[in-house]
Amino acid sequence: MSNSKVVLVTGVSSGIGCAAATKFAERGCRVFGTVRNTAKAQAIPGVTLIEMDIRDDVSVDRGIQAIIAQAKRIDVLVNNAGVTLLGATEETSIAEAQTLFETNLFGLLRVIKAVLPHMRQQRSGRIVNVSSVVGFLCSPYMALYAASKYAVEGLSESLDHEVRQFGIRVSLVEPSFTKTNLDLNAPQTAARIPDYSKELAIVTKAFQNNVQKAPTPEGVVATMVSAARRSGLIACSASMISRAATFSSWSAGEACTSPASSGSIEASPRRFTLRIWSMNK
Repeated sequence: MSNSKVVLVTGVSSGIGCAAATKFAERGCRVFGTVRNTAKAQAIPGVTLIEMDIRDDVSVDRGIQAIIAQAKRIDVLVNNAGVTLLGATEETSIAEAQTLFETNLFGLLRVIKAVLPHMRQQRSGRIVNVSSVVGFLCSPYMALYAASKYAVEGLSESLDHEVRQFGIRVSLVEPSFTKTNLDLNAPQTAARIPDYSKELAIVTKAFQNNVQKAPTPEGVVATMVSAARRSGLIACSASMISRAATFSSWSAGEACTSPASSGSIEASPRRFTLRIWSMNK
């Protein structure tokens, strides 16, 4: 990727976001990374930190304007910031669901809406939205998180059709288990209903075990960089993956990418880290 490219990565304080910002900087890009509080954030070599709370319209607009003032353009937006939640659907309060969607969907939308006018003016750009494997194959006790990622999938696929006329394309990267603080310290719903406790405990333990054995963010980051460089990338629909696959049977480890010309998925349900779908123009 050319060193003239300006890349914005949201949520770079740790995990996938930090690793992605670092990798883009190593590739010679001019990289901006968002954090909620720059005074408390750790510096990342080669990355300019921008204070931004994606849950707040004014904060997002201020952050984007600060980047435009410095770099005059944004070539790549990586929407990485997100939160998760474990618990039965019945245990999940409306407030908890709203908090989840405020970051995972509406936060992503705020940043997209703030960046798109500049990409339209440039007549070029790439938006990489970080979804999840549960954005197309659900897991029990992650219903609201899955719902937020399904929403990201639908938004991304529709948006790609809308903005390609301006030379802008949208990609989805869908990681499975990844060893990050987000997954290791996944919050749980405040309410507890005893009828769900036994099965929830089993699922939670399996989730934590898989995260402990999961690969580090580097594999996901490599796919992000690839998605930022390619043309015509968009995630496919869930119907392209065998419904027989179950979340609990997967073993994280492989990354698979479908070839740009084929329209087929190269993936085994039991070995699935992330997926990219290439659409013909």
